[in-house]
Amino acid sequence: MKSVGAGVVLLDTHGGYLDLTPAALEQLISKEPISHHYDVEQTPFARGKFAAVRRARCLRSGTWYAAKVMRKRRRAQDVRHEILHEAAVLLLARPSSRIVSLHQLYETTSEIILVLELAEGGELQRVIDEEESLGEEAVRRYMTNILSALRFLHAHNIAHLDLKPQNLLLTGQHPGSEVKLCDFGISRIILSDIEVREVLGTPDYVAPEILQYEPISLATDMWSVGVLAYVLLTGHSPFGGNTKQETFLNISQGHVDFPEELFEGVSGTAMDFITRLLIVEPGCRMTVQEALEHQWLSGLQTPARPVPNPTHTPASNGACTPIKAPSPTPTQPVSPSGMASYHYISSGSTKARPRTPHLDKGRREGEGSRKPQASGKENKEMKENKLRSSPLCLRPNCDLNSPSDQHKCGSGQGFVEISRLYRWQH
Repeated sequence: MKSVGAGVVLLDTHGGYLDLTPAALEQLISKEPISHHYDVEQTPFARGKFAAVRRARCLRSGTWYAAKVMRKRRRAQDVRHEILHEAAVLLLARPSSRIVSLHQLYETTSEIILVLELAEGGELQRVIDEEESLGEEAVRRYMTNILSALRFLHAHNIAHLDLKPQNLLLTGQHPGSEVKLCDFGISRIILSDIEVREVLGTPDYVAPEILQYEPISLATDMWSVGVLAYVLLTGHSPFGGNTKQETFLNISQGHVDFPEELFEGVSGTAMDFITRLLIVEPGCRMTVQEALEHQWLSGLQTPARPVPNPTHTPASNGACTPIKAPSPTPTQPVSPSGMASYHYISSGSTKARPRTPHLDKGRREGEGSRKPQASGKENKEMKENKLRSSPLCLRPNCDLNSPSDQHKCGSGQGFVEISRLYRWQH
């Protein structure tokens, strides 16, 4: 057991979980019912399978908060330690102004309630749904906010592992609002002497090493940062295919295109920023500090639409070797050609746009009074659901639907029973 912050200790070195010390729990958990201190609205403004988030007004100060109510038992299993892990991360992150604050914690016989800072602007996903893509200056501001939050987390060896617009909350409704990071339910502490291997995250944003069941690292977050930048600039996923298998294959290959239809008017430094993050080899990606110091965020801009500078991609031996910069002419992804092949990122699916299989557990703790998404479907963590189905090989040119012993890649090293681990929400 190792101390990592005031009142926070490392509980499970193999699973990467944090826990609160008994003294911290004693101080943080209120002995009285939440109704003695807060007027909690009955109707949730966000709901998931295991959690509901309601607006709560402090009776003493009149300040509004977000009360996130979570069951301590899920699928007949006690998950109290997982909830306390999220509380421990939030407690450790209190000094960061770019992370949603934890104010108080209540516990009943069946539930734990986190009283969190309320971000009135709602999810950044809502803005993408309304505008499809954001202006480059706004994206630069948001990316700086996100990286500032990650710099704090990574300095404490914490990987968020679920970076996406649904977990970025706007501080207000005005155009100049900034974003804060929320939802640490699947975050993990990363230590140099301990390997954490888990299948978790959100499909469009998940890093190749997670699909390959390789060790998770802080660099896993940096892949998601690259996807986020692409999505915020264009409203489309860089790797989305017509099926889950196509999406995973695109991610595993790591080929990034910058089609003129999507990147018209976008600066070359923005594309270079993305290219230096979306690298299959984790050790070749920019670190959070290098990303903050990249010229796209430091204010040094080049004219719109030049080809990105050469970056690096992993060689067969794992080393970083230079590659040619992406061509401005779009190459065809696995999915069909034309604009319909671009994977539109949306909180709900429509016939006009390809579906987005993101998995949001309804943890919109600070999003304000906006109602849940119109789709009315709960997204789930990959790791929580087990469903046996067809295997998937991530090796290029291999038959996606063959039994593992008949894969064209021979040794079967590229074989991953990815569908066995996930149940996807359409």
